[in-house]
Amino acid sequence: MAALPDYIEPRWWAGTPAQDPSLFTIDCSQFAMDDADLTPGSELAERMNETFDRMGLVYLVNTRLTDVQKMRVVAKLIMENEMRYDAGANPRDRLEPNVYEVGAPLEAHLHYHHEMAYVGTSTTMLSFMAKSRVAGKGATFVSDNVQATDYILATDFGQKLKELGLCYHRDLTDRDAFAGSDQIGVYNHWQKSMGVEEPDEAEAFAKTRGLEVSWGPNRLLKTRYFASAFEYFPTLDRNLLYASVADDGMWFDTWPKVMHLPYDQRPLKLTFGDLTEMTREEKALFVEVYDRFGVPIDWSVGDIALICNYRWAHGRPGIVLQGDERRELGVLLGETFERVGDVDGKW
Repeated sequence: MAALPDYIEPRWWAGTPAQDPSLFTIDCSQFAMDDADLTPGSELAERMNETFDRMGLVYLVNTRLTDVQKMRVVAKLIMENEMRYDAGANPRDRLEPNVYEVGAPLEAHLHYHHEMAYVGTSTTMLSFMAKSRVAGKGATFVSDNVQATDYILATDFGQKLKELGLCYHRDLTDRDAFAGSDQIGVYNHWQKSMGVEEPDEAEAFAKTRGLEVSWGPNRLLKTRYFASAFEYFPTLDRNLLYASVADDGMWFDTWPKVMHLPYDQRPLKLTFGDLTEMTREEKALFVEVYDRFGVPIDWSVGDIALICNYRWAHGRPGIVLQGDERRELGVLLGETFERVGDVDGKW
């Protein structure tokens, strides 16, 4: 990829894990992984829930599972309530019933982010399940958001985020306007993102998610969402960072068919809550704060990770596959919650 003039390359981690993986990894080779193990209250379920409560992250290895639906049963030992993914900016197709694909080009960097931070209804957790992988390619990275929050609040930029909040700008194209075309410049159509067919339905749906709505040429749906850059996490009784450059035009720096667009024509933009722009230096710090506290997850088939959406951000570098190589992760999204933003006195 040819570097863009203002391209900020994520590092993903500092070279050593920000948390000892043994604190959140469970080796399933000691379990039969039969119906008894996959029942609530089993030893495996108890270990999973204790680890998740303590760390906000569970990584199961050596499961010997190849069936994604069986992996889903394992994930549901923690994730009791799943959500239907119906409010996403990323198009997500189904790998299997109730299991979604990641929903982004493999070649693109997916900057660290918290799932569904750009709407008023977010999700408490998510799970990834490795259906296929290629050795040495396609690691997912998670970043310790508690450490990231402490770090950013000690900077002038963090205090500015705390004071001003953010505005998320999203432009969603109309599917019919691109019928028969090569979809150049398309990120997501509002029909697919919102699961509706008519503009009035899209507008009504957007407003249920706390979005301000306007329309541009060719039925371009333009939304704004004003929110805190932080979110109160009841379990730790404190505000945690809940935003990243993943909701800015930077998201598309390595995205095929979109990366060529000037920043002012890209489908996403992130500004401060008073609509002032972030500087390049501020965006670089926004990338660095997550990179500093990154931990790699190097998948094997059957691996399952459950990630608290408050306590950890997640992302991955772009992946280039050769020949018949495949890398597929199934995704489950957990119970939804209504965002409250930051709470006074909980810093």
